[in-house]
Amino acid sequence: MRLLFLGDIVGRAGRQAVFEHVPPLRKELALDFIIANCENAAGGFGVTEEICRDFFGVGIDVLTSGNHIWSQREIVDYIDLEDRLLRPINFRGKAPGRGMGLYAAPEGRHVLVINVMGQLFMEPVDDPAAAVADVLEAYPLGEAADAIVIDIHAEATSEKMSMGQMVDGQASLVVGSHTHIPTADGQILFNGTAYQSDAGMCGDYDSVIGMEKSVPLMRFAQGIPTGRLTPAAGEATLCGTFVETSDDGLAQRIEPVRIGGRLSQYKPRL
Repeated sequence: MRLLFLGDIVGRAGRQAVFEHVPPLRKELALDFIIANCENAAGGFGVTEEICRDFFGVGIDVLTSGNHIWSQREIVDYIDLEDRLLRPINFRGKAPGRGMGLYAAPEGRHVLVINVMGQLFMEPVDDPAAAVADVLEAYPLGEAADAIVIDIHAEATSEKMSMGQMVDGQASLVVGSHTHIPTADGQILFNGTAYQSDAGMCGDYDSVIGMEKSVPLMRFAQGIPTGRLTPAAGEATLCGTFVETSDDGLAQRIEPVRIGGRLSQYKPRL
């Protein structure tokens, strides 16, 4: 199977990049399944029902999220009704929505998507390793699912890499989100799981991790903790991770995707 994971979509600029580039990418790369992290899509914080519907309309199959998923209050009701929108599986208590799903793909195949949040430097959540292990035990790769993708929404690269190593051989792809910076460590681990610490963001990189520069610079350079963060509005780079799997669901290829905007451009070739 050919899978594409898109990193955090930030604001209007990120949404526009998705609307412009995803439909032709789906055809050009013969993609079977597309996942995107949407937790910064609405003004940089959260997502709305309308935006979710727009993403589904251009060909995204599943949306993952993270610590900002509840920033738009309307999503609390919508997430219970839309099984293609996920929140981290290890949120504490009885949070609305779901943290994983098994989804139909072409030719009768199925893709399992798990959304999990890290513990280091993040809001309190339950054990991510235990949450993921429970799902993988119930849905083995090659039996219940033809491909398994884990979005680990976390701050620390060490925690993301540990998750990749823990599930090596049990998932098709473990990919990080949240830090908005594409990492250069895309690789296939020893037992066949593709891994990248962060897919990057779909947003304007003439910014501070997607946000207009003035307020972050006041905070960091002058120690002034005021002002409202707003997404940068310049041309966005679509950033993601492309993975091709073999018949057993393990990865045989992983490559970055960078289209538009300021970053060096890269698109896989078939």
